[in-house]
Amino acid sequence: MIYPVILSGGVGSRLWPTSRSVYPKQLLPIVSDRAMLIETAERVSDADRFARPLIISNDEHRFIIAQLMSEAGLTSLAHMLEPMGRNTAPAAAAAAAFIQAQDAKGILLILPADHHITNMAAFDRAVAQGAQLAAQGRLVTFGIRPSAPETGYGYIERGPALDADGAYEVARFVEKPDAATAATYLAHGGYDWNAGIFMFRVDMILDEMRQHCPEIVARATEAVVKAHRDLDFVRLQKEAFSASPSDSIDYAVMEHTDKAAVIPVDMGWSDIGSWSALWDIGEKDANANVIVGDVMTESTTDCFIRAENGLVATLGLKDLVIVQTDDVTLVADRNRVQDVKLLVERVAAAGRDEHKLHARVYRPWGYFESLDAGPRHQVKHLMVHPGAQLSLQLHHKRAEHWVVVKGQARVTIGEQVTLLGENASTYIPIGTKHRLENPGPEPLSIIEVQSGDYLGEDDIVRFDDIYGRDVKNPAAE
Repeated sequence: MIYPVILSGGVGSRLWPTSRSVYPKQLLPIVSDRAMLIETAERVSDADRFARPLIISNDEHRFIIAQLMSEAGLTSLAHMLEPMGRNTAPAAAAAAAFIQAQDAKGILLILPADHHITNMAAFDRAVAQGAQLAAQGRLVTFGIRPSAPETGYGYIERGPALDADGAYEVARFVEKPDAATAATYLAHGGYDWNAGIFMFRVDMILDEMRQHCPEIVARATEAVVKAHRDLDFVRLQKEAFSASPSDSIDYAVMEHTDKAAVIPVDMGWSDIGSWSALWDIGEKDANANVIVGDVMTESTTDCFIRAENGLVATLGLKDLVIVQTDDVTLVADRNRVQDVKLLVERVAAAGRDEHKLHARVYRPWGYFESLDAGPRHQVKHLMVHPGAQLSLQLHHKRAEHWVVVKGQARVTIGEQVTLLGENASTYIPIGTKHRLENPGPEPLSIIEVQSGDYLGEDDIVRFDDIYGRDVKNPAAE
């Protein structure tokens, strides 16, 4: 059996402002109308070939991923939560330790959640070939046949052939090269891009890790043994996992083992690492522009333009990336978009929130978005999923007015519980315990008007919460 392991730990800063740390690119419909994580899970959804996927993410994204999987009709073997990021080697070790209990010779297929693949037939053939090699004890990686002298990827040099189907021993892994070196790799023909996709037997990867990175596998295994269930999640034990060195599978194992194999494959792969990558794979108009959303162009060529909120109109532009969201507009030279993360760092250093939060902020019960704000007031739109509820809470510094726009609300204020229909309203005084629930079958829309001296999200005291959120740090949830 092949056990897919979907790694969903990145923040996608080079796809800012659409991708942000609280809601990063792998959870967004960047390439199609489905989140990239869902596309990845659907890629391995054939129950005759694959077990249900093991998803590994950070704590902050757990409810978003759960909601996405539910909406797509997909279920996971487990959803493992990392207490902090430790790169791909500890994640792979934790996955192997988790699967070992039920299938020590099962085959892990390690998949980043944010890759785009267009040729599924080629992907399926490569996975089938990789499974055969992994069953024989090889640590397999997929090499992407290079189409250009790309400097943004690492490379894998092929060694001697392993079979007649096009698999090779790995001669060496090569760091991201400069342009001249990349051109020589392309001319040579024996090099492939390193896609970061791996296959290996559970027992083999654990044995190789014990030999080449014993501290990583020891701490990750301990974190699995001491993990605890939290609702539908498996929380890795924080102390053990944090003690693991942070390293990638490539550096920790693949560069040192004598069992590495590479399967070159042309499967229409992209890691969607920047806005220029989306221009590369996007459908272009007659002027080589990739247009997403409500856009009008005049004398504009070779641009990527994405409008998420209203019309974007351009005149006399070339080689630009323009991305418009609810609260940020990015305009960048298309050849400089690898440096977007520098802007993200500046936004964070300025103490602003646009690097981590969208205007629409997701919660396990739904989402809220700010419509208007002033010195002593704030207006928000709240959407509550059917059957969901906010925590029982109070605020020390603000009062709230709720108006039901659509659906039905069950409102608790103090000891009183009331059902409110559309166009009905209620008032929650400062310091009063309250809860909002959606008992109906359709989404509940609420307009919330806050008034008071302080309107921050951290002015919440929780008394009861079905999602197990920490009352000590409510703003992080």
